Amino acid sequence: MQIFKFCNFLTTNPLIFTTFVKIFKYLIISKHVKVMAFIRFEALKSTFDRKPVVITEPTERRSELYAINVFTHTTMNHFMTKDAYNAVMDAIDHGKKIDRKAADQVASAMKSWAISKGVTHYTHWFQPLTGGTAEKHDAFFEPKGDGTAIDKFDGGQLAQQEPDASSFPNGGIRNTFEARGYTAWDPSSPAFIMGTTLCIPTVFVSYTGEALDNKVPLLRALHSIDDAATEVAKYFDKNVSKVISTLGWEQEYFLIDSSLAASRPDLVMAGRVLLGHEAAKGQQLEDHYFGSIPERVLSYMRDLEIECIKLGVPVKTRHNEVAPNQFELAPLFEEANLAVDHNSLLMDLMRKVASRHHFVVLLHEKPFAGVNGSGKHNNWSLATDTGVNLLSPGKTPKSNLQFLTFFINTIKAVHDYDDLLRASIASANNDHRLGANEAPPAIMSVFIGKHLSSVLDELEHVTDGSLSPEEKTDLKLNIVGKIPEILLDNTDRNRTSPFAFTGNKFEFRAVGSSANCSKPMTVLNMIVSEQLRKFKKEVDSLIEDKGMKKDDAIFNVLRELIKSSKRIRFEGDGYSQEWVVEAEKRGLSNFKTTPEALKVQVSKPVLALYEAHSIMNQVEVEARYEIELEEYIKKIQIEGRILGDIARNHVIPTAIAYQNTLIKNVQGLKDIFGKDYTKYADEQMTLIKEISGHMSSIISNVEKMTEERKKANNIDHADKKATAYCNKVKPYFDKIRYACDKLELLVDDELWPLTKYRELLFTR
Repeated sequence: MQIFKFCNFLTTNPLIFTTFVKIFKYLIISKHVKVMAFIRFEALKSTFDRKPVVITEPTERRSELYAINVFTHTTMNHFMTKDAYNAVMDAIDHGKKIDRKAADQVASAMKSWAISKGVTHYTHWFQPLTGGTAEKHDAFFEPKGDGTAIDKFDGGQLAQQEPDASSFPNGGIRNTFEARGYTAWDPSSPAFIMGTTLCIPTVFVSYTGEALDNKVPLLRALHSIDDAATEVAKYFDKNVSKVISTLGWEQEYFLIDSSLAASRPDLVMAGRVLLGHEAAKGQQLEDHYFGSIPERVLSYMRDLEIECIKLGVPVKTRHNEVAPNQFELAPLFEEANLAVDHNSLLMDLMRKVASRHHFVVLLHEKPFAGVNGSGKHNNWSLATDTGVNLLSPGKTPKSNLQFLTFFINTIKAVHDYDDLLRASIASANNDHRLGANEAPPAIMSVFIGKHLSSVLDELEHVTDGSLSPEEKTDLKLNIVGKIPEILLDNTDRNRTSPFAFTGNKFEFRAVGSSANCSKPMTVLNMIVSEQLRKFKKEVDSLIEDKGMKKDDAIFNVLRELIKSSKRIRFEGDGYSQEWVVEAEKRGLSNFKTTPEALKVQVSKPVLALYEAHSIMNQVEVEARYEIELEEYIKKIQIEGRILGDIARNHVIPTAIAYQNTLIKNVQGLKDIFGKDYTKYADEQMTLIKEISGHMSSIISNVEKMTEERKKANNIDHADKKATAYCNKVKPYFDKIRYACDKLELLVDDELWPLTKYRELLFTR
């Protein structure tokens, strides 16, 4: 009753009511600010109490632990019948179909092995177009109906399952009312055990047969490069019957204490810090790279490596990266399909292991402005089934001619399809990193080093036409033979190049840290396959139509490829403005944003290329284009909402609370000094005005950003909507951040609610 009377009194006295609302609002804001600041400092306090999680090192050597949770060839041999094992090997080596009888035998062996290791469930493990992995667990357990039960897993359950295809990104291939999709076993990637679950690597396709994952196009591209490269390799060795695309990725990442990360809404929801002033110390002293690994981080790395080794991921290298709290992990080379699966598995493992150590793993390409972002360098090569790396210079002129053949054709492929290669690594995350004077620029170019450049320049200027016997001798003994046996010390590393030759492989440095390696590897293998087919056709034509000797024909074609691909080669500083100008003169594209970079994917020549190699049809390519645009839109949309929320509900209330303290201080000075108070309150008055200006800027720009977002949401076409988000919405991020970061420097540190850079990056 008393409360009712008080409320009635307020509503009948407008002036008193207005005053009460102001006081109440101030109290609420003050309480909110104090609570948020308390959370920040409690998070900081918890990190100081952290101790490295003690990991009990296994008594076995790591070589003995390797792949103990993988259904390897040795394990298959032990648990399978000979017929079943041969069927699997035929499927892996020759692409033959496994019949139902053999599939039942494989399933029985797989189940026996898994149960012997304490497994209770199985899952089809696949990589939908979400950027992550997916799994649905089913138990081996099945009641018989007579009060007993059995462990059941047959060939049908191994070979195929049916997840809901409309619930994953599909680019319009599947509607909500057309949900059917299938996962199908990929025998070339071995099953493995995670916890108590048997994971079976699979492909994911729609009811109508279109690929809905990253694996199907990659497998098709690997088949294409195998066919094309094998035919060319036979010029040099008739015994070659298979060429394998190999991949060795390098995974960069940040580790942040979980309590500190939880205190930042932007890190929790966007995986990156959307605002925050740079710390006084960043990476300027270059003291973190290859430095002593912090004890707590080393404990995490050990734990992660043991888990990887057990799952057959051949991790080899670990070290501190350039930015504070940034690290890297790298394995040995593997066949590309398996390497991609292992990287996807690793990213999942990293998060799980990190939680045990009270860390959060940040795989975002640019989680912190002002320090280096993270990439995933893709080291690519080709190897024959006879044990030869086709991108490794040989010891004889003949083997060097083989090396030059694959080396020059790869450069030509990048030259002809540089825009498509750029599109393969485009994402909202990677846009923050590419060209940021820390990573390769968005301009595609190839670095091969001064030594190889001089060799190609010399080969280019050998006389045109058929070679005379003297020139043949000169070619074989003096020109091609000039390439030394080991190029590692003759080919420098150029970290500013997106596609660099590093001695016996090409390093595609522009791939982002959170990316699935499948897309860039699909594109790279496809374009090299296309170029090798063209090359063989031209060589065969010279041999058959002009009667040239094989080596002469090969050299003549290579010489023309050197000339026609010269503009893609660049040996200088990719970060420099001079290169931007030079690249434009050369006619090279500079797509700085994802919406403009992705357009090439649906061009007629690219659609024809995908279909010519049976990698994807037009529906599949256009669906992926739609999915990638939608992903871009949603990421910018989510970040805009998060930034607006933090700015209005965290930064503004904190600034008001601090400003009220200053106003109270000024009022006190006025009470003490009367009219002369301005002599003593000048600095506070300036600070009050400055805070007001930044708050006004934040409120205004958040409103404008919201309006632009509403306009963009009304656009029907995904490409136009993505462009609107890129050009109209995203620019407000920097404006809002600038004002927020200025307030961070002005407001009392004890009131600031957001964990700061210095705390996130230097607390370990």
